[in-house]
Amino acid sequence: MEKTYLPPQATLERNWYVVDATDKRLGRLATQVAMVLRGKNKPTYTPSMDTGDFVIIINAEKIEVTGKKRTQKLYRRNSGRPGGMKTETFDKLQARIPERIIERAVKGMLPKNSLGRQLFTKMNVYAGPNHPHAAQKPQVLEINTIPKGAN
Repeated sequence: MEKTYLPPQATLERNWYVVDATDKRLGRLATQVAMVLRGKNKPTYTPSMDTGDFVIIINAEKIEVTGKKRTQKLYRRNSGRPGGMKTETFDKLQARIPERIIERAVKGMLPKNSLGRQLFTKMNVYAGPNHPHAAQKPQVLEINTIPKGAN
């Protein structure tokens, strides 16, 4: 019987990628970022291990959504107290905390266990074009998107 290959943690190569979210669709960006965080783009991918890379997302305030999602998509949070449910539209959340939109989208695409929580810490989202990770020499990661008129 063949044994499943598990790559040793010391041999895993962790790259840093920077993604510009300007005029990118939220869902398409989130799926591809989640795939890189998980390591599914590498030949050493193992479902139960963290084999992924680090991702920096800049210009989160310029993310796009299609249709009426800008006014109809709701983000809910609850304080845990009776009557503590707060709802907010995409537009209002984007004006207040644009990073949270991308964080919530990507987190929903990661595993719902300790591995998912560990993977989520390898993503950094910034509203503007600047980030403090220049020392890591991140490579630019191109996200494939469909042109605006094609949907």
